[in-house]
Formats: sequence, structure tokens, C-alpha cells
Amino acid sequence: QVQLVESGGGLVQAGGSLRLSCAASGRTFSRYAMGWFRQAPGKEREFVATIGWSGGSTYYADFVKGRFGISRDNALNTVYLQMNSLKPEDTAVYYCAATNRAQTTTRGSQYDYWGQGTQVTVSS
Repeated sequence: QVQLVESGGGLVQAGGSLRLSCAASGRTFSRYAMGWFRQAPGKEREFVATIGWSGGSTYYADFVKGRFGISRDNALNTVYLQMNSLKPEDTAVYYCAATNRAQTTTRGSQYDYWGQGTQVTVSS
């Protein structure tokens, strides 16, 4: 069992930056590939970024490439999402998730554990 707790969300102006953190419980954090998803009001949840268990493999949604960076620190059981050049359309609740799969995946249905989410609001 893995419990995930996100933090770092907030209100920021367009063009600004935020760093989200996701702290995981459990001793086996390093075995999980991790992902970030988001859900805006009235919209479906969408994939943002994913990182493999060692941190060597990452993949991003096209709409965040070049602006967001995902990383992890297995010693701290934490995964991060650095968000730069934020746009109003990035406004959403951001969720981190963990998957038992060996490889990264963009499909939310393939993640086994989810956090409660953290709100990110980007003002224009």
C-alpha cells in the first residue's frame, strides 16, 4: 500500500512557476513508476508527465514539453513537478499517482495509487 500526499499548489500569475511535491509512504517507493495528472473544471483528467523508478525515463504530454519537468528523489520518497512559464489553461487540480508497472505509462487506468490532489490556479 502506498499513500501519496501532494503539496505546492497555489495561485500564480501567468508566466510564473510552481513546484509540486508528492510525498509517498512505504518502503517500496523506488519500485514504482510515478505520474502527474491534472483535471480542470468540467474537463476529463489528463496525463501530464511520468517518470520511471530510477528517474532515468521520463515522458511528457505535448502541452507541457519544454515548460514542466518531472523528477524524483527515492531517498526522500518524493516526486516533483517543476512547472515553469505557466499559462491560465494550466489551471487544474494536479494529482500524483504510482503504478506497479515496471515501465512508465500515460494511462491513468494503469496507476494503482492516487493522491488527493493540489489546486493550481494561474491568473492572466
